[in-house]
Amino acid sequence: MSENSNKSTSRREFLKNSGKIAAASAIAAGIVPKIYAGGSDTIRIALIGCGGRGTGAASQAMSVKKGPVRLVAMADVFERKLDRSFQNLQKKHGHQMDVPKERQFLGFDGYKKAMDCLNAGDVAIFATPPAFRWVHFAYAIKKRLNVFMEKPVTVDGPTTRRMLKLAEESERENLKVGVGLMIRHCRGRQELKRRIDDGEIGNIIAMHAYRMAGRACTAGPPPSGIGEAMYQISRFHAFLWASGGMYSDYYIHQIDECSMMKGAWPVEAQGSGGRHYRRNTVDQNLDSYSVEYTYPDGTKLFYYGRAMDGCKGAFSSYALGTTGSAVISTNSHHPGKVRTYKGHNMSRENLIWRVPQPEPSPYQLEWDDLINAIRADKPYNEAKRGALGSMVTSMGRMAAHTGQVVTFDDMLNCKHEFAPDVDKMTMNSAGPVRLNSDGIYPQPQPGILKDREY
Repeated sequence: MSENSNKSTSRREFLKNSGKIAAASAIAAGIVPKIYAGGSDTIRIALIGCGGRGTGAASQAMSVKKGPVRLVAMADVFERKLDRSFQNLQKKHGHQMDVPKERQFLGFDGYKKAMDCLNAGDVAIFATPPAFRWVHFAYAIKKRLNVFMEKPVTVDGPTTRRMLKLAEESERENLKVGVGLMIRHCRGRQELKRRIDDGEIGNIIAMHAYRMAGRACTAGPPPSGIGEAMYQISRFHAFLWASGGMYSDYYIHQIDECSMMKGAWPVEAQGSGGRHYRRNTVDQNLDSYSVEYTYPDGTKLFYYGRAMDGCKGAFSSYALGTTGSAVISTNSHHPGKVRTYKGHNMSRENLIWRVPQPEPSPYQLEWDDLINAIRADKPYNEAKRGALGSMVTSMGRMAAHTGQVVTFDDMLNCKHEFAPDVDKMTMNSAGPVRLNSDGIYPQPQPGILKDREY
């Protein structure tokens, strides 16, 4: 894949060095004084990116029971999204809302204005398209703000390297950073992980996961009356530069939860995919993906994704061990309904254990954990793990898009940055990708483009 220069980073070197940094950060965390909300008991938050997930994150932040949390600023590039988010949050959390019109910011510089309304130790929520994550994170570190950022947090090799450096900086500053890989906070999955580590199903020898549903993440020809960049942002799941596409934005959770159970990141991937029955869609996604991930000990994760109407649906993850098996996800992220079995026949008579129902929502638990860490000044920083989870997801996507075996080092050192000038984008910017002579956006060409995805 990529040509590794003397400046390239290997997985072995990266993990060794990051361990040293984490240790130093943990020591520093014990001597840096607690900060939040300028000395007040109230933790103030700013929402940057007011779509459905951002609105949900703000609602969950204000639903934490331990101490007051107040929303004081909001920002987006689309007025209709900001207005809808404000109205929905006002209905549910009106007594915790203090966002007058002068603290509702529109435009690409709105993230700065929103974070400028906070004090050191308050919390900025990043729920814009992932392409902007590093830009916003860098400013939050400068302002000494704690952060919650939605996944994925990177979309390619260069942004991963950038985010890893920012993660190190945020650790040195003793900032608390949550990443929206909420499965890591699911109490049922945490117990399943403990049982797997204790040998309840033996050693994991293979995993398989599925996310198959109807048509999604597509885009038709851009309509008149909207700038190209703004159109692509409005349909960000359809564009690799903005989100990593359907693969990164949708499939990261299951790749992450399987890696959680294995206790390692995969070191290489190979895969395939295709486009089918596309009609007038012109986006960059494939409709089906089959990717084989390999872990350091040779264990395989077989991942299957599909977005096609009329096909059988599936949304589940499984682990097979030498003496038993486990359900990691049942039919969505929540409730997980995780369980373990004797052998590989997952029948009722072979059941060993299942998590009690009902389960608390991991979407709320990740916020409970973050706010508790801020108030108790406990070391808490998921930025590095979020970047690596995003990168290994991209590794599988790139393998399918290029038709090559892609390693951890290949992906980490890949030179193709999808949107290098995203920090300079304005309302009138041209889109990072352009329609070609056939009226479609650049698409993967496996076997033809071997070292870049488009």
